[in-house]
Amino acid sequence: MDTAGSGPRTATRHRLGPVALVVAGGLSVQFGAAIAVLLMPRAGALGVVTLRLVLAALVLLVVCRPPLRGHSRADWGTVVAFGAVMAAMNILFYQAADRIPLGAAVTFEVLGPLVLSVIVSRRLVNLVWAGLALGGVVLLSGGGFDRLDPVGALFALSAGAMWAAYIVFSARTGRRFPQADGLALAMGVGAVLSLPFGIAESGTKLVVPSTLGLGLAVALMSSVLPYTLELLALRRLPASTFAVLMSLEPAIAATAGFLVLHQALSALDALAIALVIAASMGAVRTQVARNAPEGQQI
Repeated sequence: MDTAGSGPRTATRHRLGPVALVVAGGLSVQFGAAIAVLLMPRAGALGVVTLRLVLAALVLLVVCRPPLRGHSRADWGTVVAFGAVMAAMNILFYQAADRIPLGAAVTFEVLGPLVLSVIVSRRLVNLVWAGLALGGVVLLSGGGFDRLDPVGALFALSAGAMWAAYIVFSARTGRRFPQADGLALAMGVGAVLSLPFGIAESGTKLVVPSTLGLGLAVALMSSVLPYTLELLALRRLPASTFAVLMSLEPAIAATAGFLVLHQALSALDALAIALVIAASMGAVRTQVARNAPEGQQI
């Protein structure tokens, strides 16, 4: 059996693995967000956040069963910060999605990771990819930001800042805790923080069986699966590359909006999607090339 080329191919697959995790997580979270928009008339924006985080926390805590002992003060500080960031990010984003279209909300939100990619990157080419992705998300807005609810836009921009912080604390949590233990604990923190807001807004509406069922779908698709995949990816993927890959989110959100919410895509949307995909492919190519042994053809 010829194994001469198996080493390079195996190494390339190993490097592309985290990228596949990020893309899969993006697909899951945006289709989950589309379902969440459908759920908002029943439970309210804050109620959806509470259902998402509480149900996701229950699932993760049961599956992972993370030990509560044996962690340092720094470990717990990281988990609490991560949970607070998750709660804030979700509250701000769903407040935005309740006021402006899903595609526009995600377009604003993705500016946070893009800014992070510029700040932490040490390679000039990553600035190029970030700039290309930024052009794509601006095009995806259709030039209509001035016609949007300014409060909704502000919520989305604030959610973007929390998204950037999420990337940082997710990476730190992944390094401090095995498997998804840290994520499960952080999700529990986020659930506790969001619970008073959801109860105050929606009360007993949160326990209607059909609402709980949709809430569980949102929790699995928008929290459990994507956060787990992203945490695993961030153990092997630089934050700068991960942040640029987040530029795929508006494109995925537009697709989810079309399929689930019946929001049509324009030619401008298609061009924007092409730009963000090109930026993400460039970021992946740069990362693979940087990690490849000298002289190896990729």
